[in-house]
Amino acid sequence: MIKWIDVLNYARNGNPEPDRRVEKSEGDWKKELTNEQFAVTRLKGTERPFSSDVCSKFDPGIYACICCDTLLFDAGEKFESGTGWPSFTQPIKENAIAYHKDTSHGMIRVEVTCNVCDSHIGHIFPDGPEPSGLRYCANAVSLKKMEETHEA
Repeated sequence: MIKWIDVLNYARNGNPEPDRRVEKSEGDWKKELTNEQFAVTRLKGTERPFSSDVCSKFDPGIYACICCDTLLFDAGEKFESGTGWPSFTQPIKENAIAYHKDTSHGMIRVEVTCNVCDSHIGHIFPDGPEPSGLRYCANAVSLKKMEETHEA
């Protein structure tokens, strides 16, 4: 189980090695993604809070990166945070997510990205439910619910 101290260590000292890498040109990403998906995932944008019904859906399944299909979160780790963005307590596996210090907007936060393609997913905070105490605050447009639970 990943804890806040692990998140801080990754953000300071480097992330776990991903299982694979996906790298594409900006033009290729623009062709494959909607304007909103591109703005959020490739340009580190944020969707409006409560703009997606994903926040209120808690059916079983796996959420993957919209850009590269890497499995990121199990719906069993999803919870209602009241923030307006889908929230999870743990990634599906330790090396699925990368952590980066983010000092934008006059704050110090930890950004979370897909460790395979560097897609901006959101941010992580130490105010989630126990036992991890973590809240992965994700942009719904960065995620897609997979029909089958297979490794991509």
